[in-house]
Amino acid sequence: MPIKVLAPEVVSKIAAGEVVERPASVVKELIENSLDAAATQVSIEARGGGLNLIRVIDNGTGIPATEATLAFHRYATSKVSNLADLDAISSLGFRGEALPAIAAVAQVELLTRTPEELAGAYLNLKNGVVVETGKRACPQGTSVTVRHLFQNVPARLKFLKSPATESSRVSNLVSQYSLAFPEVRFSLFLDGRMALQTAGNGVLRDVLVKVHGLQTAEAMIPVGEVNSQVWGFVSPYSLARSSRGHLSFFINRRWVQSRLLSRATEDAYEGLLMTGKHPIAVLNISLPAQDIDVNVHPAKLEVKFRNEQALFTAVQRAVRSALVKEMTVPQVMRPPSVVDVPTFISQKEHLSRQEELFEGFAPRPSPGPLPILRVFGQLSATYIIAEGPDGLYLIDQHAAHERILFERVRAQQASRAVEVQGMLEPLTIEVTPRQEEMLRAGGEILDSYGFAMEPFGPRTYLLRTVPALLREGNIAQAVIEILDSLGEEGESGKREERIALSLACHSAVRAGQVLSPEEMHQLVRELEQAESPHTCPHGRPTIIRFTSSQLEREFGRSL
Repeated sequence: MPIKVLAPEVVSKIAAGEVVERPASVVKELIENSLDAAATQVSIEARGGGLNLIRVIDNGTGIPATEATLAFHRYATSKVSNLADLDAISSLGFRGEALPAIAAVAQVELLTRTPEELAGAYLNLKNGVVVETGKRACPQGTSVTVRHLFQNVPARLKFLKSPATESSRVSNLVSQYSLAFPEVRFSLFLDGRMALQTAGNGVLRDVLVKVHGLQTAEAMIPVGEVNSQVWGFVSPYSLARSSRGHLSFFINRRWVQSRLLSRATEDAYEGLLMTGKHPIAVLNISLPAQDIDVNVHPAKLEVKFRNEQALFTAVQRAVRSALVKEMTVPQVMRPPSVVDVPTFISQKEHLSRQEELFEGFAPRPSPGPLPILRVFGQLSATYIIAEGPDGLYLIDQHAAHERILFERVRAQQASRAVEVQGMLEPLTIEVTPRQEEMLRAGGEILDSYGFAMEPFGPRTYLLRTVPALLREGNIAQAVIEILDSLGEEGESGKREERIALSLACHSAVRAGQVLSPEEMHQLVRELEQAESPHTCPHGRPTIIRFTSSQLEREFGRSL
C-alpha cells in the first residue's frame, strides 16, 4: 500500500499522543517500521543514551523515492486506509506520526531504496523541515539517522535519566523485539560496542541465551506448542527474580505491557514462589485482530481485550500445565502406626522446672520486644524450637536470619563501613544487555557494597570481592538481583533498601539446612536484639507462639 495522508475522519479515531518521550521511543518506532517493511536484519546504534545519535538500518522493502518526503507528513501512512482498518490492525505501526514527530525534535537523515530502484532517495530534515534531498547509492532497505535529540526542546531533557539509564532502556527494548521476532537478526551497538546480536535463525531459545544468558535459557520450560494460542517459555519455580521486569508478553508479536497477563502468569505460580519473587516469562499470544484493540495507548504499549476472562484463563492454564509437567511427583509417606508416648511428669514437678528454667527472667531493658528464649532443637531442618516464659515458640530460621542480616546491612550502609571478603577464585557472572548498562551506570554503588567486578569478555564479568556476609550465599544471583533493582524507578532510599534485601535474602541460612546447637542459639540471640524481630524484610512472620493456655486446652488440661 502506498504512503498517503489519512482522511480527517480516520485521524479523529486514532488515539492521540506524543510518541517521542525519550530515546527508546525513537528506537521503538523505527524498529517497528523496519519490521513492518519485512526486514530480516535490523541494526541499531545509539550514542550518549540516544541523545547524541540513533541510527536504525534495515534490509526491508524500502520507501519509494516518490513517497519519501510524504512519509514525514503527520498522519501519512501506508498501513491504514480507512476506519475498517482500525478494527483489524495487523501491522506494528499505523498512525503515520512517528517520523514527523521524531523530525520535529531532532535532526533526521533518511536514506532508502526499494528493490525496483537503482539509487536510493536521501532526505535531510532539521526541525521538521526538509533542507536537502537527493539520490545516493545504498543497499535495499532503509537507514534513519537521528542526531541531537531534543536539542531544540530543552524542557524535555529535564525529564530524562542519565545516558547510561537511557541506554539500558534502549537495550531492553531491542531485547524485547528480538524475543518477539527470533527470525530477524538484530544487532545493537551502544557507544561503539556490541551490546546484543541475535542469529536470526528463528529459534526462540537461542534468543533467550542472548537476552537472559545461557544458564537461565537452559533452565526455561517450554509452554505450549509453537504458533499455538499461548506458547513460549517460563522459568521453573526454582528460578525467580525480585521484580516483574522479566515478564515479556507479545500479542500477535506486538510487545505489550499488561497487568492482566502478568496476573495470569503469576497466578500459575501460586504456592510455588516466595512472597516478593517473580518468574521469568516470554509468552506469545495469538488473538483474532477483532478481539484486540491496540488503538488505546499513544505509544501502543497497552492494549484492550474483548474477552479478558477467557484470555486470563488460557494463559494461566498454559503456564500452570507447563510447570506441572516439570514438577516431580512427591512421594506419599505412610503415617507411622505407633506414636511414641513421652514420659509424663507430675504437674508439681513441671512447675518446679518452669520456675527453675525461667528464674531471673523478669522483664529487662532490651532493644527488641522478644522475651529470652531457650532453644531445644530443630524441626524439619527449617524451624527452631524454643521455650519462652509463656509457651512454645517456633522460629523460621531463614526468615529470622533475613531480618538479622537486613538490619546489619542497613546499619553498615548508614555508617559506610561494609565488611568486604576477597574470593579465593574469581566468580564469572554473565549479565543481560540491560543489566550490563546498569552495571556501567551504577558500578560505584556495587563498589560501595564490596563488589569488585571487572570485564571478562562480552557481557561477562569477573567478581573478585563480595560483602563479607554474602560469602556463603548465592553470590551470582544476588548480583543479578541488585543490577535489576538499579534499573527500577524510585527514590534512592528505596533502592538502598532493595539492595539490602537482596543481600540479606541470599546470605541467610536456608530452609532445610541443619544447624548446630551453637548456631541455633546464636541466631535466636541475634533475633532478640533486632529492632523488628517479628517479621522478615518481606513481611512474613519470623516467629509464632503457642501459649501455655493453648497447649493446655489442646491436651484437655483446661477442662
